[in-house]
Amino acid sequence: MQPRNMSMSGVVDLAAVKAAGEAKQKAEQARADAARHGGVPASAGPLVFDATEAGFEADVLQRSAEVPVVIDFWADWCEPCKQLGPMLERLAAEYRGRFVLAKVDVEANQLLFQQFGVQSIPAVFAVVAGQALPLFQGAAPEAQVREVLEQLIAVAEQRFGIVGAPVEPGAEGEAAPAPQAPASPYDAALGAAHDALDAGDLGGAVRAYRNVLADDPANPEAKLGLAQAELLQRVQGMNAQEVRKAAADAPGDVSAQIAAADLDLVGGHVEDAFGRLIDTVRRTFGEDRDAARVRLLELFEVIGPDDPRVSAARTALSRALF
Repeated sequence: MQPRNMSMSGVVDLAAVKAAGEAKQKAEQARADAARHGGVPASAGPLVFDATEAGFEADVLQRSAEVPVVIDFWADWCEPCKQLGPMLERLAAEYRGRFVLAKVDVEANQLLFQQFGVQSIPAVFAVVAGQALPLFQGAAPEAQVREVLEQLIAVAEQRFGIVGAPVEPGAEGEAAPAPQAPASPYDAALGAAHDALDAGDLGGAVRAYRNVLADDPANPEAKLGLAQAELLQRVQGMNAQEVRKAAADAPGDVSAQIAAADLDLVGGHVEDAFGRLIDTVRRTFGEDRDAARVRLLELFEVIGPDDPRVSAARTALSRALF
């Protein structure tokens, strides 16, 4: 299970775009036109740009016939967006035309937010030949982001025949590399923790994240990573069928409900996990109630405070408690 929900599956058609076959023909025609005009693609432009509802068709849909367009849904108030956005901008400059990056401020473009079915931010999609592909949601380590981008580029070429035109240094339309953020004293420790998590060394990841939090208790990246690693540790070795049967047979068994909630979350059933624990809090008292409440707060950390499902569950938890 990849806790960061990174996927190249699930192509979603947008109602306003042409069929993939037609888009592929358009892409081939665009490349032929570019060759006749000295190799400059008709879509030449910045590698990183702001996308709006008004200009979306021309800036994103039409351009996606010639180059994969990655869309970063963000907002000023979103803390994880401030980590992911600069990374994507830097990678767009590094890949030099193999994809372009469209930045969508969700506060100013609510219609796009709704049309793409975005549930929380940061959320990253791509449009290739007019087809929308969900990539991943939430902040993620650079190694995984690169892996998804490589898959996207391969899908664009193999399925639609679209290959972004390389941009040479100093060429018109090349975005300047994003300025590097000041190095954090915890970068190396966080990198080691992420590597351990990705390698399945859950114990090592937990220790590494805890070391960072010992010095910086509010570090959001370490808090998220620790919550993910601890969740994966808990479900490791569980027999899912037995855990779910125990929870169904004994609704009053708090330990059984907590274990089933962990499995719900790992399986992507976020609202089921939250609902199960809120119901447990509602019908229990004392230590049992506190155990369910604490586990629910831990699962909130896995999903992230900006997710609307967490906000709704916090409200429901308050009602259950008071």
